[in-house]
Amino acid sequence: MKLKTSITILGGCLAIFIFIMLPIVLSVQEKKEDIVASYTGSTFILKDVNNNPVTEKSFQGPLTAIFFGFTNCPDICPLTLANLDEIIGKLDDVEKEKFKIYFVSIDPERDKPEIIKNYLNSFKNEIYGITGDPEKIFLLSKSWGVLSEKIFNEDGSYLINHSSSILLLNNGKYIDRISHHENLNNIFKIVKKYL
Repeated sequence: MKLKTSITILGGCLAIFIFIMLPIVLSVQEKKEDIVASYTGSTFILKDVNNNPVTEKSFQGPLTAIFFGFTNCPDICPLTLANLDEIIGKLDDVEKEKFKIYFVSIDPERDKPEIIKNYLNSFKNEIYGITGDPEKIFLLSKSWGVLSEKIFNEDGSYLINHSSSILLLNNGKYIDRISHHENLNNIFKIVKKYL
């Protein structure tokens, strides 16, 4: 009899727990879907490291990673790009064909095409660099939910605080965001999941 009572009580508690938690879970899922829907990118014309035009059509393809950063970034940008470079190295040839990485400079005043080209040449694998008109870069970054601001030093030099997640797109549409805090293995697992 005691076992039956215990099972009934546990079943009742479980039903109450599900009744309370279900709206919360559905609300979190709905909020995530709203966030995903808000990252739509925008139409743009910028330039690559060879001064060729680049548009939103460049982001079409099975899997595209976009990282907004700048070449004078002291830590997060080079580390994130190094992780992405390592991931390309771990992929097989078929997967490499399906995966493209774009580095978009949020510091176009300093990051001219030649500077970005030299910067990206320090990595073993191909990472495509994008720069251009500061206003267009700002609008593009904003359309993907990337924030940035210049922090000036007393001598007039500056660094840029910026959102530093890796954005993942499938056929130009946002599918995921990887925090720069993720370790190499986790980034690799996330990328492989979408390949």
